[in-house]
Amino acid sequence: LNSHREAKPLVSVSPSSSLLLPSSCREDQRKRNDSGGGDEEELEAKQFTKKEILPSTIKNKDKRSEVHAKLKQQKKLEKRKKVKARDAAISRALELGEEPPAKKIPRTIENTREVDETVCMADDEELYAGIDADEFSSTLKRETTPKILITTCRFHSSRGPAFISELLSVIPNAHYYKRGTYDLKKIVEYANKKEFTSIIVVHTNRREPVVSLDHLIDALLFINLPEGPTAHFKLSNLVLRKDIKNHGNPTSHEPELVLTNFTTRLGHRIGRLIQSIFPQEPNFRGRRVVTFHNQRDFIFFRHHRYIFDSKETKQAESKGKSKDAKGEVPQQKVIARLQECGPRFTLKLTSLQHGTFDTKGGEYEWVHKPEMDTSRRRFFL
Repeated sequence: LNSHREAKPLVSVSPSSSLLLPSSCREDQRKRNDSGGGDEEELEAKQFTKKEILPSTIKNKDKRSEVHAKLKQQKKLEKRKKVKARDAAISRALELGEEPPAKKIPRTIENTREVDETVCMADDEELYAGIDADEFSSTLKRETTPKILITTCRFHSSRGPAFISELLSVIPNAHYYKRGTYDLKKIVEYANKKEFTSIIVVHTNRREPVVSLDHLIDALLFINLPEGPTAHFKLSNLVLRKDIKNHGNPTSHEPELVLTNFTTRLGHRIGRLIQSIFPQEPNFRGRRVVTFHNQRDFIFFRHHRYIFDSKETKQAESKGKSKDAKGEVPQQKVIARLQECGPRFTLKLTSLQHGTFDTKGGEYEWVHKPEMDTSRRRFFL
Protein backbone atom coordinates (compact mmCIF):
# COMPACT_ATOMS: atom_id res chain seq x y z
CA LEU A 1 0.00 0.00 0.00
CA ASN A 2 2.82 2.36 0.88
CA SER A 3 4.48 1.66 -2.42
CA HIS A 4 1.21 2.35 -4.22
CA ARG A 5 0.80 5.69 -2.43
CA GLU A 6 4.31 6.83 -3.28
CA ALA A 7 3.98 5.92 -7.00
CA LYS A 8 4.00 8.91 -9.27
CA PRO A 9 2.29 9.17 -12.65
CA LEU A 10 4.51 8.83 -15.66
CA VAL A 11 2.86 11.90 -17.31
CA SER A 12 2.20 15.11 -15.45
CA VAL A 13 -1.15 16.61 -16.36
CA SER A 14 -1.68 20.31 -15.88
CA PRO A 15 -5.14 21.74 -15.18
CA SER A 16 -5.19 23.46 -18.55
CA SER A 17 -4.22 20.34 -20.48
CA SER A 18 -6.95 18.66 -22.56
CA LEU A 19 -5.21 15.43 -23.48
CA LEU A 20 -7.35 13.32 -21.13
CA LEU A 21 -10.64 15.09 -22.02
CA PRO A 22 -13.16 13.73 -24.52
CA SER A 23 -13.42 15.34 -27.96
CA SER A 24 -16.64 17.23 -27.15
CA CYS A 25 -15.09 18.66 -23.98
CA ARG A 26 -11.99 19.72 -25.87
CA GLU A 27 -14.16 21.53 -28.42
CA ASP A 28 -16.07 23.37 -25.68
CA GLN A 29 -12.83 24.33 -23.97
CA ARG A 30 -11.42 25.63 -27.24
CA LYS A 31 -14.50 27.79 -27.77
CA ARG A 32 -14.25 29.15 -24.21
CA ASN A 33 -10.60 29.96 -24.73
CA ASP A 34 -11.44 31.75 -27.99
CA SER A 35 -14.17 33.80 -26.37
CA GLY A 36 -12.43 34.39 -23.06
CA GLY A 37 -8.87 34.78 -24.29
CA GLY A 38 -10.12 36.75 -27.28
CA ASP A 39 -7.97 35.71 -30.19
CA GLU A 40 -9.30 38.67 -32.13
CA GLU A 41 -6.93 38.19 -35.01
CA GLU A 42 -8.29 34.71 -35.70
CA LEU A 43 -11.87 35.96 -35.55
CA GLU A 44 -11.11 38.79 -37.98
CA ALA A 45 -9.39 36.34 -40.31
CA LYS A 46 -12.49 34.10 -40.24
CA GLN A 47 -14.79 37.03 -40.96
CA PHE A 48 -12.52 38.16 -43.80
CA THR A 49 -12.59 34.69 -45.37
CA LYS A 50 -16.38 34.64 -45.09
CA LYS A 51 -16.67 37.96 -46.92
CA GLU A 52 -14.36 36.78 -49.65
CA ILE A 53 -16.69 33.94 -50.68
CA LEU A 54 -18.04 34.76 -54.13
CA PRO A 55 -21.35 33.43 -55.44
CA SER A 56 -19.58 32.15 -58.55
CA THR A 57 -17.60 29.68 -56.42
CA ILE A 58 -20.77 28.04 -55.00
CA LYS A 59 -21.91 25.04 -57.02
CA ASN A 60 -25.41 24.76 -55.57
CA LYS A 61 -27.71 26.93 -57.65
CA ASP A 62 -30.20 27.77 -54.88
CA LYS A 63 -27.47 28.60 -52.41
CA ARG A 64 -25.61 30.65 -55.02
CA SER A 65 -28.69 32.74 -55.83
CA GLU A 66 -29.38 33.21 -52.11
CA VAL A 67 -25.85 34.46 -51.41
CA HIS A 68 -25.97 36.73 -54.46
CA ALA A 69 -29.27 38.26 -53.31
CA LYS A 70 -27.85 38.91 -49.84
CA LEU A 71 -24.74 40.57 -51.23
CA LYS A 72 -26.84 42.70 -53.55
CA GLN A 73 -29.11 43.82 -50.73
CA GLN A 74 -26.11 44.59 -48.53
CA LYS A 75 -24.53 46.76 -51.23
CA LYS A 76 -27.83 48.56 -51.72
CA LEU A 77 -28.10 49.38 -48.02
CA GLU A 78 -24.51 50.60 -47.88
CA LYS A 79 -25.14 52.85 -50.87
CA ARG A 80 -28.23 54.33 -49.20
CA LYS A 81 -26.24 55.05 -46.03
CA LYS A 82 -23.57 56.85 -48.05
CA VAL A 83 -26.18 58.94 -49.88
CA LYS A 84 -27.89 59.91 -46.62
CA ALA A 85 -24.58 60.83 -45.01
CA ARG A 86 -23.59 62.95 -48.02
CA ASP A 87 -26.95 64.75 -48.07
CA ALA A 88 -26.71 65.40 -44.33
CA ALA A 89 -23.19 66.83 -44.72
CA ILE A 90 -24.35 69.13 -47.54
CA SER A 91 -27.36 70.41 -45.59
CA ARG A 92 -25.21 70.93 -42.47
CA ALA A 93 -22.67 72.91 -44.47
CA LEU A 94 -25.38 75.10 -46.02
CA GLU A 95 -26.87 75.83 -42.60
CA LEU A 96 -23.49 76.88 -41.24
CA GLY A 97 -22.75 78.98 -44.32
CA GLU A 98 -19.81 76.83 -45.32
CA GLU A 99 -18.93 75.37 -48.68
CA PRO A 100 -20.46 71.93 -49.22
CA PRO A 101 -18.07 69.02 -49.79
CA ALA A 102 -16.93 68.59 -53.36
CA LYS A 103 -18.77 66.04 -55.44
CA LYS A 104 -16.82 62.90 -56.19
CA ILE A 105 -16.14 62.23 -59.85
CA PRO A 106 -17.06 58.65 -60.78
CA ARG A 107 -14.31 56.52 -62.23
CA THR A 108 -15.22 55.63 -65.81
CA ILE A 109 -13.43 54.18 -68.79
CA GLU A 110 -13.56 57.56 -70.53
CA ASN A 111 -11.82 59.60 -67.82
CA THR A 112 -9.25 56.85 -67.19
CA ARG A 113 -8.29 56.39 -70.83
CA GLU A 114 -4.67 55.82 -71.76
CA VAL A 115 -2.57 58.91 -72.40
CA ASP A 116 -2.57 59.78 -76.10
CA GLU A 117 -0.10 62.24 -77.58
CA THR A 118 -2.38 62.96 -80.56
CA VAL A 119 -5.13 64.58 -78.48
CA CYS A 120 -5.83 68.05 -79.88
CA MET A 121 -5.21 71.06 -77.66
CA ALA A 122 -6.82 74.50 -77.92
CA ASP A 123 -3.44 76.22 -78.39
CA ASP A 124 -2.11 73.85 -81.07
CA GLU A 125 -0.98 76.22 -83.84
CA GLU A 126 0.14 73.37 -86.09
CA LEU A 127 -3.35 71.88 -86.01
CA TYR A 128 -5.03 75.14 -87.05
CA ALA A 129 -2.47 75.66 -89.80
CA GLY A 130 -3.26 72.21 -91.19
CA ILE A 131 -7.00 72.85 -91.03
CA ASP A 132 -6.76 75.86 -93.34
CA ALA A 133 -5.05 73.77 -96.02
CA ASP A 134 -6.84 70.40 -95.81
CA GLU A 135 -9.24 68.82 -98.32
CA PHE A 136 -12.39 70.04 -96.53
CA SER A 137 -11.50 73.72 -96.13
CA SER A 138 -13.31 74.92 -99.28
CA THR A 139 -16.59 73.35 -98.16
CA LEU A 140 -16.31 74.36 -94.53
CA LYS A 141 -15.40 77.95 -95.49
CA ARG A 142 -18.64 78.05 -97.54
CA GLU A 143 -16.77 78.53 -100.79
CA THR A 144 -18.56 75.50 -102.30
CA THR A 145 -21.97 74.01 -101.57
CA PRO A 146 -22.00 70.32 -100.57
CA LYS A 147 -23.45 68.07 -103.26
CA ILE A 148 -23.66 64.37 -102.34
CA LEU A 149 -23.96 61.32 -104.58
CA ILE A 150 -25.40 58.24 -102.86
CA THR A 151 -25.14 54.80 -104.45
CA THR A 152 -24.87 51.15 -103.45
CA CYS A 153 -22.38 48.34 -103.91
CA ARG A 154 -22.30 46.55 -107.27
CA PHE A 155 -24.34 43.47 -106.34
CA HIS A 156 -26.65 45.05 -103.82
CA SER A 157 -29.78 43.67 -102.26
CA SER A 158 -33.19 44.87 -103.33
CA ARG A 159 -34.25 45.49 -99.71
CA GLY A 160 -31.97 48.43 -98.90
CA PRO A 161 -33.79 51.39 -100.54
CA ALA A 162 -35.67 52.17 -97.31
CA PHE A 163 -32.44 53.17 -95.59
CA ILE A 164 -31.25 55.11 -98.65
CA SER A 165 -34.52 57.07 -98.86
CA GLU A 166 -34.12 58.09 -95.22
CA LEU A 167 -30.51 59.14 -95.86
CA LEU A 168 -31.81 61.38 -98.66
CA SER A 169 -34.20 63.02 -96.19
CA VAL A 170 -31.40 63.59 -93.65
CA ILE A 171 -28.65 64.94 -95.94
CA PRO A 172 -29.61 68.05 -97.94
CA ASN A 173 -28.72 68.24 -101.65
CA ALA A 174 -28.16 64.47 -101.86
CA HIS A 175 -28.90 62.50 -105.04
CA TYR A 176 -29.30 58.74 -105.47
CA TYR A 177 -27.88 56.97 -108.55
CA LYS A 178 -28.28 53.27 -109.27
CA ARG A 179 -24.93 51.50 -109.30
CA GLY A 180 -25.50 48.97 -112.05
CA THR A 181 -22.27 47.26 -113.08
CA TYR A 182 -20.11 50.39 -113.09
CA ASP A 183 -16.74 50.31 -111.37
CA LEU A 184 -16.33 52.69 -108.43
CA LYS A 185 -13.43 54.50 -110.12
CA LYS A 186 -15.71 55.30 -113.08
CA ILE A 187 -18.32 56.66 -110.65
CA VAL A 188 -15.66 58.88 -109.04
CA GLU A 189 -14.74 60.30 -112.45
CA TYR A 190 -18.41 60.91 -113.28
CA ALA A 191 -19.00 62.62 -109.90
CA ASN A 192 -16.01 64.91 -110.43
CA LYS A 193 -17.35 65.97 -113.82
CA LYS A 194 -20.78 66.70 -112.32
CA GLU A 195 -19.18 68.73 -109.49
CA PHE A 196 -20.20 66.47 -106.62
CA THR A 197 -18.30 67.07 -103.38
CA SER A 198 -18.75 63.62 -101.77
CA ILE A 199 -19.81 60.07 -102.52
CA ILE A 200 -21.54 57.76 -100.03
CA VAL A 201 -21.63 54.06 -100.88
CA VAL A 202 -24.12 51.92 -98.94
CA HIS A 203 -22.81 48.37 -98.74
CA THR A 204 -25.43 45.62 -98.53
CA ASN A 205 -25.14 41.85 -98.57
CA ARG A 206 -27.38 39.17 -100.04
CA ARG A 207 -27.24 36.60 -97.29
CA GLU A 208 -30.28 34.40 -96.93
CA PRO A 209 -32.16 34.36 -94.67
CA VAL A 210 -31.75 37.93 -93.48
CA VAL A 211 -32.45 38.08 -89.75
CA SER A 212 -32.90 41.87 -89.63
CA LEU A 213 -32.05 45.03 -91.51
CA ASP A 214 -28.98 45.30 -89.28
CA HIS A 215 -27.58 42.17 -90.98
CA LEU A 216 -28.55 43.46 -94.44
CA ILE A 217 -26.71 46.81 -94.43
CA ASP A 218 -23.28 46.41 -92.87
CA ALA A 219 -20.97 49.22 -94.10
CA LEU A 220 -20.75 52.81 -95.35
CA LEU A 221 -18.01 54.28 -97.55
CA PHE A 222 -17.37 58.05 -97.52
CA ILE A 223 -15.32 59.46 -100.40
CA ASN A 224 -14.44 63.15 -100.37
CA LEU A 225 -13.98 64.69 -103.82
CA PRO A 226 -11.91 65.51 -105.74
CA GLU A 227 -8.78 64.49 -103.79
CA GLY A 228 -10.08 62.28 -100.99
CA PRO A 229 -9.70 61.00 -98.32
CA THR A 230 -11.81 57.81 -98.20
CA ALA A 231 -13.23 56.51 -94.92
CA HIS A 232 -14.68 53.03 -94.49
CA PHE A 233 -17.13 52.49 -91.60
CA LYS A 234 -18.74 49.37 -90.25
CA LEU A 235 -22.47 49.96 -89.69
CA SER A 236 -24.51 48.29 -86.94
CA ASN A 237 -27.65 48.69 -84.80
CA LEU A 238 -29.69 50.18 -87.64
CA VAL A 239 -33.26 51.23 -86.79
CA LEU A 240 -35.45 52.85 -89.46
CA ARG A 241 -37.94 55.63 -88.88
CA LYS A 242 -41.00 53.41 -89.02
CA ASP A 243 -39.62 51.22 -86.23
CA ILE A 244 -39.08 54.15 -83.81
CA LYS A 245 -41.93 54.69 -81.39
CA ASN A 246 -43.61 58.15 -81.58
CA HIS A 247 -41.26 59.24 -84.36
CA GLY A 248 -41.55 62.55 -86.17
CA ASN A 249 -41.29 63.43 -89.83
CA PRO A 250 -38.40 65.71 -90.84
CA THR A 251 -38.82 68.83 -92.92
CA SER A 252 -36.71 70.04 -95.84
CA HIS A 253 -34.86 72.67 -93.78
CA GLU A 254 -31.08 72.49 -93.49
CA PRO A 255 -30.27 70.80 -90.17
CA GLU A 256 -27.98 71.87 -87.36
CA LEU A 257 -24.97 69.59 -86.91
CA VAL A 258 -23.58 68.44 -83.53
CA LEU A 259 -20.24 66.61 -83.32
CA THR A 260 -18.98 65.51 -79.89
CA ASN A 261 -15.87 63.81 -78.48
CA PHE A 262 -13.70 63.84 -81.61
CA THR A 263 -10.58 64.75 -79.63
CA THR A 264 -7.54 63.19 -81.35
CA ARG A 265 -5.94 64.17 -84.66
CA LEU A 266 -7.61 61.19 -86.35
CA GLY A 267 -10.95 61.98 -84.71
CA HIS A 268 -10.66 65.63 -85.73
CA ARG A 269 -10.11 64.57 -89.34
CA ILE A 270 -13.07 62.21 -89.30
CA GLY A 271 -15.22 64.95 -87.77
CA ARG A 272 -14.31 67.37 -90.55
CA LEU A 273 -15.09 64.68 -93.14
CA ILE A 274 -18.57 64.24 -91.68
CA GLN A 275 -19.00 68.00 -91.37
CA SER A 276 -18.22 68.52 -95.07
CA ILE A 277 -21.29 66.47 -96.04
CA PHE A 278 -23.76 68.95 -94.51
CA PRO A 279 -24.34 72.63 -95.39
CA GLN A 280 -22.67 75.14 -93.08
CA GLU A 281 -25.71 77.44 -92.96
CA PRO A 282 -28.45 75.70 -90.94
CA ASN A 283 -32.02 76.92 -91.08
CA PHE A 284 -33.09 77.34 -87.47
CA ARG A 285 -36.76 77.62 -88.38
CA GLY A 286 -36.81 73.91 -89.14
CA ARG A 287 -35.55 73.01 -85.62
CA ARG A 288 -33.71 69.94 -86.94
CA VAL A 289 -30.59 68.53 -85.27
CA VAL A 290 -28.28 65.82 -86.63
CA THR A 291 -25.90 64.39 -84.01
CA PHE A 292 -22.73 62.34 -84.40
CA HIS A 293 -21.64 61.37 -80.89
CA ASN A 294 -18.31 59.55 -80.49
CA GLN A 295 -18.01 57.31 -77.44
CA ARG A 296 -15.23 54.72 -77.13
CA ASP A 297 -14.60 54.91 -80.90
CA PHE A 298 -18.25 54.14 -81.72
CA ILE A 299 -20.01 56.98 -83.56
CA PHE A 300 -23.72 57.12 -82.70
CA PHE A 301 -26.00 58.85 -85.22
CA ARG A 302 -29.27 60.45 -84.12
CA HIS A 303 -31.74 62.76 -85.89
CA HIS A 304 -34.16 64.90 -83.84
CA ARG A 305 -36.56 67.79 -84.01
CA TYR A 306 -36.88 70.09 -81.01
CA ILE A 307 -39.49 72.50 -79.77
CA PHE A 308 -39.50 75.10 -77.01
CA ASP A 309 -42.49 74.83 -74.70
CA SER A 310 -43.60 76.76 -71.62
CA LYS A 311 -44.41 74.93 -68.41
CA GLU A 312 -46.10 76.30 -65.29
CA THR A 313 -44.20 75.86 -62.04
CA LYS A 314 -45.55 76.81 -58.62
CA GLN A 315 -43.30 78.66 -56.18
CA ALA A 316 -44.16 79.95 -52.72
CA GLU A 317 -43.97 83.71 -52.14
CA SER A 318 -42.03 85.39 -49.34
CA LYS A 319 -43.85 86.23 -46.08
CA GLY A 320 -44.19 89.95 -46.72
CA LYS A 321 -46.12 89.57 -49.97
CA SER A 322 -49.68 88.62 -50.70
CA LYS A 323 -50.48 84.98 -51.37
CA ASP A 324 -53.26 83.20 -53.13
CA ALA A 325 -55.41 80.54 -51.49
CA LYS A 326 -52.70 77.87 -51.58
CA GLY A 327 -49.80 80.20 -50.89
CA GLU A 328 -48.21 79.50 -54.27
CA VAL A 329 -47.73 81.60 -57.40
CA PRO A 330 -47.62 79.97 -60.87
CA GLN A 331 -44.56 80.84 -62.96
CA GLN A 332 -43.70 80.17 -66.58
CA LYS A 333 -40.63 78.04 -67.28
CA VAL A 334 -39.31 77.40 -70.78
CA ILE A 335 -38.32 73.79 -71.51
CA ALA A 336 -37.09 72.04 -74.65
CA ARG A 337 -38.63 68.80 -75.90
CA LEU A 338 -37.15 66.39 -78.44
CA GLN A 339 -38.77 64.12 -80.99
CA GLU A 340 -36.66 61.56 -82.83
CA CYS A 341 -37.06 61.47 -86.61
CA GLY A 342 -34.77 58.55 -87.45
CA PRO A 343 -32.95 56.65 -88.65
CA ARG A 344 -30.52 55.67 -85.91
CA PHE A 345 -27.37 53.64 -86.40
CA THR A 346 -23.80 53.18 -85.12
CA LEU A 347 -20.57 53.59 -87.10
CA LYS A 348 -17.15 52.09 -86.37
CA LEU A 349 -14.14 53.33 -88.34
CA THR A 350 -12.16 50.52 -89.99
CA SER A 351 -9.83 52.45 -92.33
CA LEU A 352 -8.92 55.91 -93.61
CA GLN A 353 -7.25 56.03 -97.02
CA HIS A 354 -5.34 58.79 -98.81
CA GLY A 355 -7.03 60.01 -101.98
CA THR A 356 -10.11 58.42 -103.53
CA PHE A 357 -11.00 54.74 -103.38
CA ASP A 358 -8.13 52.50 -104.56
CA THR A 359 -7.78 48.93 -103.29
CA LYS A 360 -4.53 48.11 -105.12
CA GLY A 361 -2.23 51.13 -104.97
CA GLY A 362 -3.88 53.24 -102.27
CA GLU A 363 -1.99 54.46 -99.21
CA TYR A 364 -3.74 54.24 -95.88
CA GLU A 365 -3.53 56.89 -93.16
CA TRP A 366 -5.00 54.55 -90.55
CA VAL A 367 -6.23 50.94 -90.52
CA HIS A 368 -7.85 49.18 -87.59
CA LYS A 369 -6.24 45.85 -86.72
CA PRO A 370 -7.18 43.27 -84.06
CA GLU A 371 -3.80 43.74 -82.39
CA MET A 372 -4.84 47.29 -81.47
CA ASP A 373 -7.60 46.06 -79.15
CA THR A 374 -5.22 45.24 -76.29
CA SER A 375 -6.79 47.56 -73.73
CA ARG A 376 -10.32 48.73 -72.97
CA ARG A 377 -8.97 52.20 -72.15
CA ARG A 378 -7.26 52.83 -75.47
CA PHE A 379 -9.18 54.97 -77.96
CA PHE A 380 -8.20 56.38 -81.34
CA LEU A 381 -10.90 58.99 -82.07
